[in-house]
Amino acid sequence: MRNPDCFSKYRKIHPQLGPGDNEGGYCVIPLVIDGKITHQMAANVIFSTGDGWDHVSISLPDRCPTWEEMILIKDIFFKEDEIAIEYHPAKSRYVNNHPFCLHLWRPQLVKFPIPPQWMV
Repeated sequence: MRNPDCFSKYRKIHPQLGPGDNEGGYCVIPLVIDGKITHQMAANVIFSTGDGWDHVSISLPDRCPTWEEMILIKDIFFKEDEIAIEYHPAKSRYVNNHPFCLHLWRPQLVKFPIPPQWMV
C-alpha cells in the first residue's frame, strides 16, 4: 500500500471510527474519471494495514462502485506494481455490513498466485 501521505488530501475524520492513524483511516474521494464525474456523491473509503494485510473498502450510498471506479481507488491506494484483489468468500464466511461496498485486499507477507497474463 502507498504511504498514507499520498492520499492525505482526501482524509477525513470518520463519524464513528475517529481520525485514524498511519495504519488506517477514512477518506472521501471524488469519483472523476477522464475528467468526468461518475457519481454525484464521493466514494467513502476506509483503509487499513495490519495482521499481514492491506485493505481498502469503497462504498457509495446508492450503488456498488463500477470497475473503472475501483481502478481509480486502487491506483490511489496501491503502488503501480502491487496487485490488489477482490475476494468472494465461502458463504459461511460472508459478511455484508453495507449493500454497496466493495473491498480490495493485498497480502503483505505472501506472494499469492496469479493466472498467466494471457488468461487475464
